[in-house]
This record gives sequence, C-alpha cells and structure tokens, in this order.
Amino acid sequence: MIFSRAKTQMPDPDKALAGRPDPIPTAERHFVNGRPLKGPWPEGMREALFGMGCFWGVERLFWQLPGVWVTAAGYAGGYTPNPTYEEVCTGRTGHNEVVRVIYDPEALPYEALLRAFWENHDPTQGMRQGNDVGTQYRSGIYWTDEAQRAAAEASREEYGRRLRAAGYGPITTEILPAPEFYYAEDYHQQYLARNPGGYCGLAGTGVSCPVGLGV
Repeated sequence: MIFSRAKTQMPDPDKALAGRPDPIPTAERHFVNGRPLKGPWPEGMREALFGMGCFWGVERLFWQLPGVWVTAAGYAGGYTPNPTYEEVCTGRTGHNEVVRVIYDPEALPYEALLRAFWENHDPTQGMRQGNDVGTQYRSGIYWTDEAQRAAAEASREEYGRRLRAAGYGPITTEILPAPEFYYAEDYHQQYLARNPGGYCGLAGTGVSCPVGLGV
C-alpha cells in the first residue's frame, strides 16, 4: 500500500493553510441527548479530548458510556484556525480528528475513559488507523490538567507492556496539553446516530487494558 508523504507528515507551520478568523457553523445541540454542544455544562463536569482515527465512530463510543454528559466532533492539534473538514483532509492544517468528551468524574473516572481509548483502536500505527491514512487519524490524548497528564502517561506505559507482549510495536500516541478545539461541521456531529449504517473505522487490537478495571 502506497501512502502520500504529504498526508503523513506534519506540515511546516508557516506553510499551513491560512484558515479563517471566525468559527465554522455547527450544530447547537447533541443529536442523541439534546444537550447543548457548546455548554453551559453542569457544575463539576470535566473535559477530555481524544484522537483515535475517524471521529464518527470515536464519538459514538464515548457518548454511549454512562457518565458522559455530551460529546462533540472536532479538530485539534494543528496550525490552521477554524479549519474545514476539506482543509483538514489535505494534510495541510496539521489537525487531528478528535472528540471532546464532557463527563462527570464522580460517575465515570478519567481512567475508565483511558481504558476505552486504548482498547478501541491500534495506538501503534503512527499517522493512520487501518485504511484511514493521514495526520488527521493519529492517536492522541490531550490532557486538561496534571492529573490527566499523569494518568495518561502511566496508562501508556502499562498498555505498552501489554502490547509488546502481544507482539505489537511501540505506541505512537501523542500525549500533549489540550490545544484549542475547533468544532466540526454540523453533519459530522453524532454522525452515526444520524446515519446508523455509516462508516465506522474503530478496530482495537484485542489486547485488554488493565487501566480502569477497578472502577
């Protein structure tokens, strides 16, 4: 299989697409639960941000977890302000397809989110997930505080040992401070609820993650 180097390497910041100053239009409410996509959210809710391939299936994975208040598909980790989907697909924005998860930590600890993250994609593939190839499909955890950072890094070490024992290569997941989140277009929000027969690229390794097993 031949991959385009232009789509599997991060662009130089000074050569990224210019983007635009204003956000692109998106949905106001979550298609599944009717909650406001951009808040306000109840007191005590926390934010998590994950990239693990095409965001359609990723968002469905997380909105189904008890304790998740609302989810949104979007773009993060690149250089272009307020990018469109078409721009992200060129590989010239540097953005990843990500899902923002607003959750109740009293009902759903962050470690349980990490377990869902690790077990539902292959974090060893670099700039791709299966047949989806490009910087927008890279594996990423974007933390919002030091507790999330520490938990994410510890889980990477633990799951990496499990993967190596199963014959997989090193984990390529980036773990970074949460960058600015740009909401994706309306038709991407809760896509698989609107289109139940639509494409879902989620495919785990089959290796269980011990993180979060006790919660």
